[in-house]
Amino acid sequence: MKRTVYPIHSDFQKWTKMKPPLKAELLPPTQKLMGMLFTREKSTPKLTVSHQEIPAADGTGIRALLYSPVSLKEPAPCLVYYHGGGFVFPAAPYHYELARAYALGAFCRVLFVDYRLAPKYPFPVPMEDCYAAWCWAHEHGNGLGIDPARIAVGGDSAGGDLAAAVSLAARDRGQAVPCAQMLVYPVTDMRMITESVKTYTDTPMCNSRDMEKYREFYLPDPTAGKKDYASPIEAESLASLPPAYIETAEFDCLHDEGILYGERLQEFGVSVELHQTKGTMHGFDVVMESSIVKESIEKRVAFLKRSFQLSAPHRNQAFFTQS
Repeated sequence: MKRTVYPIHSDFQKWTKMKPPLKAELLPPTQKLMGMLFTREKSTPKLTVSHQEIPAADGTGIRALLYSPVSLKEPAPCLVYYHGGGFVFPAAPYHYELARAYALGAFCRVLFVDYRLAPKYPFPVPMEDCYAAWCWAHEHGNGLGIDPARIAVGGDSAGGDLAAAVSLAARDRGQAVPCAQMLVYPVTDMRMITESVKTYTDTPMCNSRDMEKYREFYLPDPTAGKKDYASPIEAESLASLPPAYIETAEFDCLHDEGILYGERLQEFGVSVELHQTKGTMHGFDVVMESSIVKESIEKRVAFLKRSFQLSAPHRNQAFFTQS
């Protein structure tokens, strides 16, 4: 079937024919191959990279990387980052580049979590792994040179869903909530009912047909865990959640649910900063050299810096900005 030609910016044209390998039999070898990238992350003159192991709720060890700018003073702020990949793919090369950019740009530590993946580990396992990593960073912050009061969560795509879910779970379970949540073209609504889902059935990188597959792999049994932690927008209350940065891509089936989640957060008094990028498709961060990507990273870094600087009394101030 012929695909629709979308007016996507020239920076991303070489990726417009990208289609993820979503056949069940292809996922295990793809996960194994992509998972090797994790072990190759090394320190540089500007950043130290240390390999960590975090205990999951079931006793399994979760791999993680801790990025730290070499001249960072302690205790330092930290971003706990969850990569995208539809809950089924390991981190891609650009995810590691993003972690480095956030660490150096926001001058913070970045805890990069290698959570377990569907379909072998469906919901709620990946979400619980991400929650365990958040708790570990908060509880072991002093030993890691991290200020427990200045830990944010963030993620792109599926990772945005996981960051939102961790924020909800921390609130629900009486844990300290993150100081901020950075959600980049996030999944927020597993119902798949928005107009952009209905419209973008053949967009590159990710479209609603792909999302149906991802949902099938990640959520084979919606009753296996609390619905809110798979589909955050369905939570009865979004009160007392951390300030949010939400960024959307123009030609993306997830476009509308990102905006709607921001609006719903605002209804509960949560501050939201919304940025709608133009000429972009889902996963546009893959072109790190693009001026659009560089500008987006600058905005994300600025949000993190402000969030780390804010004192607790200001965290519940409600506002909704767009660009």
